[in-house]
Amino acid sequence: MYSTTDFRKGLKIEIGGEPFVIVDFQHVKPGKGGAFVRTRLKSLVSGNVIDQTFRSGDRVDKPDLEEREMQFLYETGGEFHFMDTQTFEQLFLTADQLGDRKDFLKENIVIKALFHNKRPIGIEVPMFVELRIVKSDPGIRGDTATGATKPATLESGAVIQVPLFVEEGDVVRIDTRTREYITRVK
Repeated sequence: MYSTTDFRKGLKIEIGGEPFVIVDFQHVKPGKGGAFVRTRLKSLVSGNVIDQTFRSGDRVDKPDLEEREMQFLYETGGEFHFMDTQTFEQLFLTADQLGDRKDFLKENIVIKALFHNKRPIGIEVPMFVELRIVKSDPGIRGDTATGATKPATLESGAVIQVPLFVEEGDVVRIDTRTREYITRVK
């Protein structure tokens, strides 16, 4: 169990059987009455952000979380199949469970899967991935004062903005946190 004195950004706690991560917190000691802690929590299952207030000294549960390294195998009919790299056990998740992280999956990529009470609740893709551009309009260079961009469709189906000089067939590195183009890969 954690006490409110243990709270810090990134700490994972459990409230009502659901795991949350602390996004922000603030200890408040008013002139009158007892101290309390205001927190902003993000659900690890649904991604919803809630505000919760705890009295100073309150205790919250530690979630039963486990992180496993898994390899993405393939996608079929909206189901994404993964294999545990240690036990070779296979698991499948739906597109709803993956959210927008499915946009950065390609065969054989190694990801981290998060389990709560032995049940998969989500994945964490690498910070940077390299994907091929399968569709992009040709860029027309004009008198642009700043870096102009155009939409490009990646092999995973995601659409991102890339500079005008990037063409179909190029492999690009993407930051998965911001969905932004980083560089072209030779």
